Amino acid sequence: MLYTIPGLCPLCDEARELLESLAVAFEEVDIRTDRELLRAYRLEIPVLTVDGRKEFVGRIDPDRLRGLMG
Repeated sequence: MLYTIPGLCPLCDEARELLESLAVAFEEVDIRTDRELLRAYRLEIPVLTVDGRKEFVGRIDPDRLRGLMG
Protein backbone atom coordinates (compact mmCIF):
# COMPACT_ATOMS: atom_id res chain seq x y z
CA MET A 1 0.00 0.00 0.00
CA LEU A 2 1.39 3.39 -0.99
CA TYR A 3 -0.01 6.29 1.05
CA THR A 4 0.27 9.61 -0.79
CA ILE A 5 -1.24 12.96 -1.64
CA PRO A 6 -1.32 12.75 -5.44
CA GLY A 7 -0.32 15.87 -7.33
CA LEU A 8 0.98 17.71 -4.27
CA CYS A 9 3.90 15.56 -3.23
CA PRO A 10 6.95 15.19 -5.52
CA LEU A 11 8.33 12.35 -3.37
CA CYS A 12 5.00 10.55 -3.80
CA ASP A 13 5.29 10.86 -7.57
CA GLU A 14 8.86 9.54 -7.39
CA ALA A 15 7.75 6.58 -5.24
CA ARG A 16 4.91 5.71 -7.64
CA GLU A 17 7.25 5.87 -10.65
CA LEU A 18 9.80 3.65 -8.90
CA LEU A 19 7.19 1.02 -8.00
CA GLU A 20 5.86 1.06 -11.56
CA SER A 21 9.37 0.77 -13.04
CA LEU A 22 10.04 -2.27 -10.83
CA ALA A 23 6.67 -3.80 -11.80
CA VAL A 24 5.62 -3.94 -8.14
CA ALA A 25 1.89 -4.37 -7.65
CA PHE A 26 0.55 -1.76 -5.25
CA GLU A 27 -2.56 0.13 -4.29
CA GLU A 28 -2.26 3.88 -3.92
CA VAL A 29 -4.29 5.57 -1.18
CA ASP A 30 -4.85 9.31 -1.07
CA ILE A 31 -4.59 10.07 2.65
CA ARG A 32 -6.90 13.08 2.23
CA THR A 33 -9.82 10.66 1.90
CA ASP A 34 -9.56 9.51 5.53
CA ARG A 35 -9.08 11.74 8.54
CA GLU A 36 -7.17 9.07 10.48
CA LEU A 37 -4.77 8.40 7.59
CA LEU A 38 -4.21 12.13 7.17
CA ARG A 39 -3.41 12.47 10.85
CA ALA A 40 -1.11 9.43 10.84
CA TYR A 41 0.84 10.05 7.64
CA ARG A 42 0.63 13.73 6.66
CA LEU A 43 4.19 14.48 7.77
CA GLU A 44 5.63 11.20 6.50
CA ILE A 45 4.36 10.71 2.94
CA PRO A 46 4.99 8.81 0.90
CA VAL A 47 4.59 5.79 3.13
CA LEU A 48 4.90 2.30 1.69
CA THR A 49 3.65 -0.68 3.63
CA VAL A 50 4.58 -4.25 2.77
CA ASP A 51 2.43 -7.04 4.17
CA GLY A 52 0.77 -4.50 6.47
CA ARG A 53 4.04 -3.18 7.95
CA LYS A 54 5.34 0.34 7.41
CA GLU A 55 8.62 -0.28 5.57
CA PHE A 56 9.42 3.05 3.90
CA VAL A 57 8.81 6.67 4.79
CA GLY A 58 9.83 9.33 2.30
CA ARG A 59 12.29 7.92 -0.21
CA ILE A 60 12.17 4.25 -1.14
CA ASP A 61 15.44 2.35 -1.37
CA PRO A 62 15.07 0.18 -4.51
CA ASP A 63 17.58 -2.43 -3.33
CA ARG A 64 15.89 -2.84 0.03
CA LEU A 65 12.51 -3.02 -1.69
CA ARG A 66 13.73 -5.77 -4.01
CA GLY A 67 14.93 -7.68 -0.95
CA LEU A 68 11.55 -7.35 0.74
CA MET A 69 9.74 -8.48 -2.38
CA GLY A 70 11.88 -11.62 -2.50
